[in-house]
Amino acid sequence: MPRAAKALAGFAGLLADPTRAAFCLALLDRRAWTAGELARLAGVTAPTASEHLDRLLAGGLVAERRQGRHRYVELAGEGVAHVVETLLAATTPPEPPRTLKASNAAAALERGRTCYDHLAGRLGIAVTDALASHGLLDRTAGLSLTPAGRAWLTTDLGIAPDRLNGSRPLVRECLDWTERRPHLAGRAGALICETFLGRGWLTRVGTGRAVRPTPAGERALRELLGLDLGPDLRLDSSRSASSSGR
Repeated sequence: MPRAAKALAGFAGLLADPTRAAFCLALLDRRAWTAGELARLAGVTAPTASEHLDRLLAGGLVAERRQGRHRYVELAGEGVAHVVETLLAATTPPEPPRTLKASNAAAALERGRTCYDHLAGRLGIAVTDALASHGLLDRTAGLSLTPAGRAWLTTDLGIAPDRLNGSRPLVRECLDWTERRPHLAGRAGALICETFLGRGWLTRVGTGRAVRPTPAGERALRELLGLDLGPDLRLDSSRSASSSGR
């Protein structure tokens, strides 16, 4: 059997267990979690959680750092997050939540969330579509940042030009698991998300990955991208919007 086939089967096996899959989904929020927190999330004992984390660590899906007696784990990087989100998008949609609390949490994630370090959900799709419609992203051959897009990031958002350089891809498509459409990832996606959160244009909903625009954020999205968001963060086609630049 080819070594590549064995490696792929081994990698898939790491995510084939519901407990390990639950850990990876939780770590999509890019926070470092303790083994105890993940154990409580998945409803398993501490020794069981530790065993699963050892397998994920050995397989390169998570990274570990220790602080005192605590063991913190996080996803090994954006590439792992991309694989998890893409696989999730390829699965059969889960059954509707059975409790009001679970239903509200699921709805919040669908409206807007972080996918590792960039925006996802209907909000992420709306921002990606607006960037493309204003000529800041080019979709003719995959996804790429246009010269106007670079100017928008550095001038309109005030991001230092040197932060657009590096080994990580500047722009990448990430298949949104709730919308089943690509949203913007890569370094540009991360910088946009970082800026929106840092300026208070987005606020987190609860302690998870869900985010929503603040009033200041709604104004900024309207001024910067011509986006008018309805109550559910969908574009309101009944209102005309004008872009502040491109």
